[in-house]
Amino acid sequence: MMFAVAMTFIDQTIVSIAAPDIVRELDLSASGMQWVINAYLLALAAFFAVGGRLADLYGPRRIVVIGTLVFVVSSVMCGCVPKGDAAQGWLIGFRAVQGLGAALLFPAALAVVVAVFPAERRGRALALFFGLSGALTAVGPLLGGWLTAAWTWRAVFWVNVPVAVVALVLTAMAHITDRRRTGTLDIVGAALMAAGMGLSVLGFQQAYVWGWDSAATWLCVAGGLAILAVFVRYERGVRDPLIDLRVFRDRGFTMDAAVLFFAMLAFVPLFFFASVYAQVSLSASPNQAALFLLYVFAGFAIASQWGGRILDKRGARPALQMGAVVGCVGFALWAGKLTDLSMHDQWPYAALAGAGIGFILAPASTDAVNRAIGPSYGEVTGITQTVRNYAASVGMAVFGTLLTHVTRSNVTNTLEAHGMSAEQARDTAHSLSGSITGSGDAAPPTGTGPAADQMREVVSAVQRDFAEANQWVFYGMAIALGIAFLFALLHPGGTAAASSVEAQQERTSAKSA
Repeated sequence: MMFAVAMTFIDQTIVSIAAPDIVRELDLSASGMQWVINAYLLALAAFFAVGGRLADLYGPRRIVVIGTLVFVVSSVMCGCVPKGDAAQGWLIGFRAVQGLGAALLFPAALAVVVAVFPAERRGRALALFFGLSGALTAVGPLLGGWLTAAWTWRAVFWVNVPVAVVALVLTAMAHITDRRRTGTLDIVGAALMAAGMGLSVLGFQQAYVWGWDSAATWLCVAGGLAILAVFVRYERGVRDPLIDLRVFRDRGFTMDAAVLFFAMLAFVPLFFFASVYAQVSLSASPNQAALFLLYVFAGFAIASQWGGRILDKRGARPALQMGAVVGCVGFALWAGKLTDLSMHDQWPYAALAGAGIGFILAPASTDAVNRAIGPSYGEVTGITQTVRNYAASVGMAVFGTLLTHVTRSNVTNTLEAHGMSAEQARDTAHSLSGSITGSGDAAPPTGTGPAADQMREVVSAVQRDFAEANQWVFYGMAIALGIAFLFALLHPGGTAAASSVEAQQERTSAKSA
């Protein structure tokens, strides 16, 4: 199962490293590259609950196999994207199908792992699962940098083929028992969830293009949230709901989900923004940018194991509180160092930020499953992973809009200070900010003329402008972890085993009633 989910973790980071080459070859629009990444995350968020429900209805082994096949076929198609006008739609579309495959695969794989271990050992087991999976995620940037430099950016998608083959072989060898539940798939609920999430994230993502004062922006955001409200109301009256909302009656489960939401606002988007920052402001190569991200993973891997042990011995609350504090401090200190333009000086803060997430991810996910195990492993896993990936999509959209807006403002001021007219500075800054935030490529113009000559003279100033814009993003991530800490304070605590016993008692009482 770890080999199977490795593909889904790797694909959250590997594409960021290849982003400059993808944009240059396919000539994507300013927001196109962010949508290539966001389409994957959004599909994950929209269909995770469906994947968890299908794993319950048809058996986790079968859904793992189907999800793996969907994922690897769409990966191959992403690598085969043709050049031309259809390139952007093709790549975004198949990235969304990749997300669908991952949404089928991941909750089913996690349900298998959860079912194997008793509650008192589950924290350490899932800490190992998430820790090693996170370590495999670290392979993504390294592998992406090497494949892009040595061969082609298309190989970052094709590399999933051998991983999928090994995963399918190991799944067959494991002789996993398919446990099925009775019931039906809530098609209407699935459509409402996908529409609500897609529309709300579209509003956040397009705020840069339409403007925050645009009716279209707020219509999408408000409309998406309204559809999600309709989804909640609809699910309460369905016999076999996509999500059994009764699980939120447990305060511990609700707090776990809230902490995960705000932690994931920062964690997954971090890889894209840190990679682009390294290549733009630090003039790093793709391989160097990948090594830069390794600092985050080093802290994450160590803390995830520690967090699992804390969960088994003392419950989730101490791990969540520690992780939120460590992460908040780490992101805040890291933000303050971004304008130093020194990769070497930033590694302690990058590791600290990663450690904060490491303390949170496995304990919150495991504790949520233990507290609400009544509905099913697959269904509850689908809920927590939906929360995680929706948060990642919102984080990409909001932080991406913030980064682009501040970059444009900073670069406009810089160009005007170097003698460019206000109108020409605004036009040049708009083009440049869209380019570097969409692709991670800050190379100055190679043509002739006054604008190109002036741009070549102010490249270093633009790099600092972009670093200052990233400070806003990283401080925003620190604030997200600070909010996560407030929810962690409201967590009722208790050990995993005790939570499982309480959940079992509740199920018994419900059956008696």
